[in-house]
Amino acid sequence: MRLISRNDLFLLLGLAVALFAIVSRPLGRLLAYAQDIGESSGLQLLPGLVILAGVFIFHQVRKRHEVRAGALASDAAAREATARAAEMGRLVAFGQALGQSLDRDSIRSAAAKHFPLLTEGRPAWVMARSKQHWRPLAVIGNISLGHCERAARGALGETNAVLDGDRGDVCFPMIVAGDPLGVVGVSPDPPLTEHERVVLSAAAALLAASLKNAELFQAVHENSVRDALTGCSNRTHAISVIDGELRRSHRSKLPLSLIMFDLDHFKQINDRFGHLCGDAVLAAVGQHMRAVLRSSDLKCRYGGEEFLILLPDTITSGARRVAELLRRTLEANPVRWNEIDVPVTASFGLTAVTPGELDVTAIIGRADTALYRAKENGRNCVCPADEQEALA
Repeated sequence: MRLISRNDLFLLLGLAVALFAIVSRPLGRLLAYAQDIGESSGLQLLPGLVILAGVFIFHQVRKRHEVRAGALASDAAAREATARAAEMGRLVAFGQALGQSLDRDSIRSAAAKHFPLLTEGRPAWVMARSKQHWRPLAVIGNISLGHCERAARGALGETNAVLDGDRGDVCFPMIVAGDPLGVVGVSPDPPLTEHERVVLSAAAALLAASLKNAELFQAVHENSVRDALTGCSNRTHAISVIDGELRRSHRSKLPLSLIMFDLDHFKQINDRFGHLCGDAVLAAVGQHMRAVLRSSDLKCRYGGEEFLILLPDTITSGARRVAELLRRTLEANPVRWNEIDVPVTASFGLTAVTPGELDVTAIIGRADTALYRAKENGRNCVCPADEQEALA
């Protein structure tokens, strides 16, 4: 920032010449008078005046330089403050985006959108750790996922991390309560300033907290819709899912079948071996259901020892084969309890969903009626619902 421009210098020079022309004669008389006084008094007034004038001019020049340096420093400080405010604004926007993210997909979207702004064009990456697996949340620049994983594992001190061809990325581990959740890596070229390190460290902390929140939210959600003992959906969640599948089947015209089964003589197992054994039996049933059924099939613990299975895109004959397979699996795998094999059998009722049917209660009622018919037929068998009941 210049205080005096070239045009100002020309103006000042012109003013000085004009002033000299105006005061030249009085100035000559003043100098002659000063010389006369000096000779009469023995004082050196003229050299003293010259020295004072020189000191004054030097002082003014130095003062001008100081003012200019102060102005430049203020301008630099203003630019730095503006840059830091912009960085903090980007960091706040990133935090707000993460605050609205409750799962890893939304966190990945937020990281991919905001991290390029935080790193200001540097190559960077964000790797999240899930048990023993590493997944990328954001990769900025031409960086291989292999390099990202090796650098992340090295940053956490894992002994099997091999950093061949390491570029020396600056890493910021994401750790919450001693649990490593991932690593943020940034290229060291150009070198990071201390303020940039603080911003990226804060961004890594925000990401770590968001990942932990997503993990806890997922756990709470799973606990709210699943039976902890069997791993199956609970009744409330199952009814909601069945309602949605009925509507999907109505639109797509694809078949849908429902199986309901009940463990035979389960009360006798509790009475003879205790409720802990009963819990072990229920847990084993849940394991067998997961092993036999598809991941797309709904598995529900409907009541104490009653279970529901919803089979999308499955006709009645297919549902009967599934029920028979599960029945044989339960029968062939008694539960070992205190050195005793506890036999497990079940009675099954099944029904098909008629085209356009949307009444969940009526469909479950038909399957339940077929289940009790299976019990009346001697238990440990599969009984389909009456077709006339479905059309009634």
